[in-house]
Amino acid sequence: MQDPAIQEATASEPLTLEEEYENQRSWRASHDKLTFIVCESLGPSSAGVEAGVADANDRMRGDVNFFIHHHDDQSPDGGGETARLRGEIDVMVAERGNWRKGYGGASVRCLLVYIWRNLRGILREYAAKEGTAAAAAAAAGGKMVGLMAKIKEGNEGSRGLFGKLGFRQSGEVNYFGEVMMVMSWEEVERLVEGWMGMAEEDMYHYEEVKYEL
Repeated sequence: MQDPAIQEATASEPLTLEEEYENQRSWRASHDKLTFIVCESLGPSSAGVEAGVADANDRMRGDVNFFIHHHDDQSPDGGGETARLRGEIDVMVAERGNWRKGYGGASVRCLLVYIWRNLRGILREYAAKEGTAAAAAAAAGGKMVGLMAKIKEGNEGSRGLFGKLGFRQSGEVNYFGEVMMVMSWEEVERLVEGWMGMAEEDMYHYEEVKYEL
C-alpha cells in the first residue's frame, strides 16, 4: 500500500509485504488486538483455506482490525469493578481499483459476526494477559459495551460504510482530524442476529473455515 492518499485516509504507514506479515503475527500474539487479511472470496463451497493459495499476493485486498480498550469512564485496573470494554474497528482496502466493490463493507460485517460468535474466547484471552492481578480480575468478568471506529473527517467512503451499518457519529472532530462513530453492543447483537436470520433463508453467508499451513 504505497498510495499517499490511502495512507492519509487510513492513518497508515507504508510497509513491505514481510512487514505486513510480521505485523499480523505480532498482533495475533497481543491480547488486545486482532487482525485479518482481506482476500478475494473463495465462494461458499470452500472447505478450507490453504496458506499461500487463498491468500496469495494477487488475492489480497486489504485488512480489517479489532482493538479492545477500557471504556472512557473506567481506569485500566478496573478499580475493583467489572471491566467495561469497548472495541475499535478499522478497515483498509489497499488499491483504488478495489474501492467501491464491497470489500470494505463485507469485511466489517464478517468481523462483526466473528466477534459476536467468539466474544467469550476473545475476552477470556484478553483477561488472561492483563498486566496486573486487579486488571485481570476486572477483565475476567468484562462486558463489551459497544464498538467504535475512528475515521478521518474527509474519508467520506469509510464514514458512509459505517453509517450504513448503523454506526452514528459521537461528538465533534478531534485534535487529530478524526470523527468517532459508535454502536452499542446491544445494537451489534440485534444487527448480527438479523443477518443470521437471513443466512437461514440463504440470503447471507458467513462461515469460519480451517486455515491450513
